[in-house]
Amino acid sequence: MPRLSDEFLDELRSKADIEQVISSYVNLKRAGKNLVGLCPFHNEKTPSFSVSTDKQLYHCFGCGASGNVINFIKEIENLDFYDAVKFLCDRYSIQMPTDNVDNSLSIKKQRIKEINRAAAKFFYKTLLSQEGKECLDYLLNRGITKETIQHFGLGYAPESWHSLINYMQDKGYSKQELLEAGLARKSEKNNSVNYYDNFRNRMMIPLIDTSGNVLAFSGRVLDDSKPKYINTSDTLVYKKSEQLFALNFAKNKNNGKLILAEGGMDVIALHQAGFTTAVASFGTALTQEQARLISRYADEVILIYDTDEAGQKAIQKAIKIFLQTGIKIRVPKLTGGKDPDEIIRKFGAERFKGMLEGAMNDTEYKILNEREKYDLSTSDGKLNFLQAVTDILAQLNNPIECDIYAGKLSQELDVSKDALLQQISKLKRKKSNTAAKERFNLVKKDIQGYNDKVNPERSLSIKGTKAEEEIIVTLLKSPDYLSKGEPIMADDFITEFNKRVFEIVSERINQGKSTDLFYMSQELSEQERNRLVALQAEMGNFDNDIEYYNSCIEVIKKEKERLTSAKVEEMTDEQFLNAFNKLKK
Repeated sequence: MPRLSDEFLDELRSKADIEQVISSYVNLKRAGKNLVGLCPFHNEKTPSFSVSTDKQLYHCFGCGASGNVINFIKEIENLDFYDAVKFLCDRYSIQMPTDNVDNSLSIKKQRIKEINRAAAKFFYKTLLSQEGKECLDYLLNRGITKETIQHFGLGYAPESWHSLINYMQDKGYSKQELLEAGLARKSEKNNSVNYYDNFRNRMMIPLIDTSGNVLAFSGRVLDDSKPKYINTSDTLVYKKSEQLFALNFAKNKNNGKLILAEGGMDVIALHQAGFTTAVASFGTALTQEQARLISRYADEVILIYDTDEAGQKAIQKAIKIFLQTGIKIRVPKLTGGKDPDEIIRKFGAERFKGMLEGAMNDTEYKILNEREKYDLSTSDGKLNFLQAVTDILAQLNNPIECDIYAGKLSQELDVSKDALLQQISKLKRKKSNTAAKERFNLVKKDIQGYNDKVNPERSLSIKGTKAEEEIIVTLLKSPDYLSKGEPIMADDFITEFNKRVFEIVSERINQGKSTDLFYMSQELSEQERNRLVALQAEMGNFDNDIEYYNSCIEVIKKEKERLTSAKVEEMTDEQFLNAFNKLKK
């Protein structure tokens, strides 16, 4: 994509203040010069996400996510660079430049959203027609009202190979576009290509995002045939691991609480019964991205998966994911049916509401789960249960909470509370030592430069690379050092990544342009930008004087000479002669 001018970026930066933008997604608190909060890009309990209003940059010391206001919107809204800029322009009434800008990807995404919306209307109209009578009867027999059908835009895909394709072609959409939207499939036989509808003879549920765009569909069979559901695969506008069904409704007036159900039909039944904060995923178990999405809208989540073995295993996996977010977790004891839909139909909304109000926290749920595995009337059963429970309690960070559970178990099972606490303490130390070893190994690998995808040559000379990084960060902060300090050229650098960054920075300095990373986003990849923001965050608070800057240059040149000499010593006579002849040229 052609570069956006510095003048335009200046206007965008002045109006789209990073604190204001990020505060609409993250709860930020003042900590000295910066603002801190829980990172929206990875699961954490302790805030490691920092926003610098001076530098107009953010950086997470936990996962390494870094960048400026454009990069933040790009990641949080799952947009490409151009659409992230457009998003901010729309929000702050800024005129988006159109000259020499390639927005073909943005146009393609918008086209897919239009296709999905047209398809949703087709499915809805078909449901209400004679052709959709069987599907409509199926929904009404399940207790789904016509008001709910309209509210969620439910529909019906006819039992035909080309109904949707023919309808959409009449609207001006091509078969290839339907394929890219996940609404059509194709087969290739005997050198001929045949396109056909992806969804046939299914009740259709559209997934609508929080901006009102139709992104995907889930199609359910009307009988017991398999597969029960067919869901839209990932497209340019839809990533199933990053979206939640009904969040567009649930996010409003949820009072900081969301209900996470297992499927779309459960959610529809829950909303109809008055539980309008219910959401679910389409075609995937809960992902970390979905957990982070929930954490943006709620500080408590109630897990109401099916009561069968698969549902209970899914709850346990979900708890592990949510424990990393800091969200309060509650799990109700569901009785009288295999899922929320069945329970509500059998016993009514009030009975189900009581189950939700009596929901256990995650620790209580885990203990109950273990209790049901063992016969506590036997010594072996009691011992095995206590071993499992002490392992659960050893994971708690709150000593008071741990003491309360140990006291309850002591009374219930007639064992010493002190003995339980001693065993818990022993397990905590063991877990702590294991975690410390893992952190040490990670730090060791980082120091040695292993697995460095941004700068794979770092391991050639940790000392020299560190000096290169110091020079780059110093120039970003004090551009005049380029002329004040000892002369250094890009070819003096040891690593190709730092060499290229130095070339970009020094060129901007020589042209009298700003060295703020905000203006370099278009010249760096996401990983490269993250590395530089991280370096700024780690080193940028120190004012390197000119002597230190010059000493870094000296280190680089000595390390470069050492590495070059080492390479020469390893050369054969023929290799040395070839290298010498190249130098003469």
